[in-house]
Amino acid sequence: MNTNARTLFLLAPLAALFVGLPAFAQYKVVTPDGHVTYTDTQPPNSAGTKVTKLGESQNSTPQVALPLELRQAVTRYPVTLYTLKVCEPCDSARGFLRQRGIPFAEKTVVTAEDGETLQRISGGRDAPTLTIGAQVLRGLSTDSWGSYLDSAGYPRESRLPANYQYPAATPLTDPPVVASERKAVPSQPAATPPAEQATPGGIRF
Repeated sequence: MNTNARTLFLLAPLAALFVGLPAFAQYKVVTPDGHVTYTDTQPPNSAGTKVTKLGESQNSTPQVALPLELRQAVTRYPVTLYTLKVCEPCDSARGFLRQRGIPFAEKTVVTAEDGETLQRISGGRDAPTLTIGAQVLRGLSTDSWGSYLDSAGYPRESRLPANYQYPAATPLTDPPVVASERKAVPSQPAATPPAEQATPGGIRF
């Protein structure tokens, strides 16, 4: 068996794992009344409903021209790293990806909701966790991560342009809206009741 054939033979099982993966939640849906659901299929657009793709970063790939080979891999199998703020293995994972020149989005697990979202995405709460497309890799293993990145078509040596900048890590879920950030509703002046009429009691929310 020649070298090329042997390489394809060894990588075939890894590549097969990118197909037929278990269904994990990929979308967070918030209805106008505040009801939150999670689904693995993209829901149809509906007025007033907010749909968020879990783990997606709007700035995951800076606007820098990437070489064709790298651009194709990023498009087909985007990479996301899930970390904790204080986590030595997470630092090692980040360093491994940067040394190899892998463009990736980093999502930090901060709140309990972040932890629940990571559970839905990956089936666990391990840190670090890496996703390559739909493939989930929990816990740092540079050998395993490297094999999956090979199968996804990422170059083994960095091909990143010299001016490429990795995006900053962002929270996994949107932070809750605090009262001061809510849109203020102009208050209507209260009508003054007649002197002889008692003001009705009640609770104002």
